Amino acid sequence: MSAARIPVLGLGVCLLLLLPLPEPAGSDGAVPIPITCFTRGLDIRKEKADVLCPGGCSLEEFSVFGNIVYASVSSICGAAVHRGVISNSGGPVRIYSLPGRENYSSVVANGIQSQTLSRWSASFTVTKGKSGTQEATGQAVSTARPPTGKRLKKTPEKKTGNKDCKADIAFLIDGSFNIGQRRFNLQKNFVGKVALMLGIGTEGPHVGLVQASEHPKIEFYLKNFTSPKDVLFAIKEVGFRGGNSNTGKALKHTAQKFFTADTGVRRGIPKVVVVFIDGWPSDDIEEAGIVAREFGVNVFIVSVAKPIPEELGMVQDVAFIDKAVCRNNGFFSYHMPNWFGTTKYVKPLVQKLCSHEQMMCSKTCYNSVNIAFLIDGSSSVGDSNFRLMLEFVSNIAKTFEISDIGAKIAAVQFTYDQRTEFSFTDYSTKENVLAVIRNIRYMSGGTATGDAISFTVRNVFGPVRDSPNKNFLVIVTDGQSYDDVRGPAAAAHDAGITIFSVGVAWAPLDDLKDMASKPKESHAFFTREFTGLEPIVSDVIRGICRDFLESQQ
Repeated sequence: MSAARIPVLGLGVCLLLLLPLPEPAGSDGAVPIPITCFTRGLDIRKEKADVLCPGGCSLEEFSVFGNIVYASVSSICGAAVHRGVISNSGGPVRIYSLPGRENYSSVVANGIQSQTLSRWSASFTVTKGKSGTQEATGQAVSTARPPTGKRLKKTPEKKTGNKDCKADIAFLIDGSFNIGQRRFNLQKNFVGKVALMLGIGTEGPHVGLVQASEHPKIEFYLKNFTSPKDVLFAIKEVGFRGGNSNTGKALKHTAQKFFTADTGVRRGIPKVVVVFIDGWPSDDIEEAGIVAREFGVNVFIVSVAKPIPEELGMVQDVAFIDKAVCRNNGFFSYHMPNWFGTTKYVKPLVQKLCSHEQMMCSKTCYNSVNIAFLIDGSSSVGDSNFRLMLEFVSNIAKTFEISDIGAKIAAVQFTYDQRTEFSFTDYSTKENVLAVIRNIRYMSGGTATGDAISFTVRNVFGPVRDSPNKNFLVIVTDGQSYDDVRGPAAAAHDAGITIFSVGVAWAPLDDLKDMASKPKESHAFFTREFTGLEPIVSDVIRGICRDFLESQQ
């Protein structure tokens, strides 16, 4: 223990009293270092340190990788809560630095789901810390510095990312002996630049990484990192594996295992694999491309150093790029002559990856349609039956993947007048759409279906005429219209809008057929009772998906 020399004068004698002084923070018996909820193991550059975690951290926001031994990218306080060293009310924690390792496990403990991580360069573990009060003086020593006039830095908030670039992306890098260690590192640098320019964030693109070699290895998943800094760290830590360039095997594995809800894939967001091939694959890639398309994955091929004419005899299939990509239209293939001076190729590739309207392989009837509902609010319906009509509309709407880049829903109620309940651009989540449908107020009045169709085509479909989604109109009515429906319906058909007509009670079958698209028998439905609407829900959904698929061929 260090001491201070304090002279005490008396009787001509100088005595030296030894008083304890505070020890450096973070060492044995010292005051713990205050940290934030988000301080990571790699931020504490000591073999052993005492820290003080604050209370009230959100368990959902902790990033923790491993169990007992944690990757240094983990939150210290999150790891301490996960291991049971402290509760969520905070407290002192002792952290011990450990070497890096492979295969950090995923375990649920104390309300925290830790995540898997294939490899990281450093680790740590945690135990119960000491309060660090100074018993010699009976007073706690403050480690706070006096105010300097500078503002304290705020705890960093999670970055939302580039909201205009929504995609779940797997980078499938070449880790074979064909590329070698030096070009492998250049490849990682390029991937890091692409990841940085994408604008990774909680509401922007999410990325993961898979290495293709003798056997594919998922290095990290979509859910592991949502900040550019952490992604760059993770890419840097990926080690070269070697072996044959079994790209087809790796692509198939990625399509089947990488894009799941458990690994962080988001509903309604395009799934993308960017495959880097140095030279050519040593296995069949065509079958893997078919599997990827079946799983709704958009495959991009970034080829580097294409085989020269003298090497073509060694290539299993010279058309491997055309057979692997999502569509053989030039959009999904990208070429760089070599791994040197690649910065100029970053932005064009990022622009492709952010063009969600071009992601043909993720387009399904559930995420690429605009559906407007035209709901009869005439007095013959009645309030209780009107609620059954709204339930019918909700049951159809909730089937689709509603988002700002996915399916869109709108609703118009009509009598002699028309009222737009909400348009395609008003709500971009399923929860909001369903809530608004439930709260639609019954109008009551006459029935002018023809005018309502014209109103909907002009005011609801007009603003989205350039949308890449296919347009559908579902009309629900219980009676005969007082105006002509044939002309307005024909105009809607000419505008590319597919109409399903659903009649109840007194709705004339002739009107239903006049409004419906061809073939009439699969686009017009009728039921005597309002309770009979429920079985028609699945018929309309199947019809929308059938028409969508036919439009894509």
